[in-house]
Amino acid sequence: MSAVFAGVFLYYLQVYAYYEEVSAPQVGNVQLTSLITGEPEEIMFENFKAIDSDSSPIRYRACFDIPMSQAALTEEFLTYEAAEPNHAPDWFDCFDAAEIGAFLETGDAIAFLGQENIKYGIDRIVAVMPDGRAFSWHQINTCGEVVFDGQPAPENCPTPPDASQLETALPEEGN
Repeated sequence: MSAVFAGVFLYYLQVYAYYEEVSAPQVGNVQLTSLITGEPEEIMFENFKAIDSDSSPIRYRACFDIPMSQAALTEEFLTYEAAEPNHAPDWFDCFDAAEIGAFLETGDAIAFLGQENIKYGIDRIVAVMPDGRAFSWHQINTCGEVVFDGQPAPENCPTPPDASQLETALPEEGN
């Protein structure tokens, strides 16, 4: 009986306990990085729904609609070639990582850099579907992969914070 209780408790902790619903202003609204300035700029969006967690910087997921076309977005904002959406808990049903990933692979969805190094080594990615549905998540970038693995930052990376401030963000199974 105690094993069943422990299993249910661990399941609850992994899937529900650490996540909380967040609003757009809490997480910085929706931004894409400008081709011209290289800086994130707020864009128009509707129907925002998101979850986040303090336990890991890669637990952020969001779903929303963008009224701009993919063509207009690619003329103004940086695309992101290595986008790989992380799975969301089943109860956050607007975010289907497999569907988003499949659309990215076929080129039907386009990924954009929302904000580079939103936390050291973590980029915010925004994927836009042809119908205007959009999804956002945090993904470990090249600098983060190296530094989180205990190696010194490559020359083209920003200086990492000291070890006491550095949040390691290695993906957990299923995230």
